[in-house]
Amino acid sequence: MNVSVDVWLRGQDFATTRKIEGVGREPSAWTDDDVRVVLQGMLLEMHRLKHPDDAERPIALRGLSWIVNPYEGGVLIAIEITMGAAIAGPFKIEKQALESMITRVLQHPVPPASDRIH
Repeated sequence: MNVSVDVWLRGQDFATTRKIEGVGREPSAWTDDDVRVVLQGMLLEMHRLKHPDDAERPIALRGLSWIVNPYEGGVLIAIEITMGAAIAGPFKIEKQALESMITRVLQHPVPPASDRIH
């Protein structure tokens, strides 16, 4: 499944829509690992837009502000970091279930292979 994400970079007055690949299940069947892929994908797409010539970088899930909002019969994930903001969705999943998964993923991050944090 491909996930649509709208990315706004600080200093720009427009958003760019990108796709996150690698999410194996429909949102109603997501696990914490699927949510981790979505969050990391959102951050990775922000980095790719800001630094198009950079090599791929590990993503650390810490230091970000997030919210899950209802939208058109589903929910959106919105994150914000210093670089900008990204909004993914809408997803057909219970708001509370998704919030719980995001909370768990952020409380138990997988250490990146690098010290660089976005």
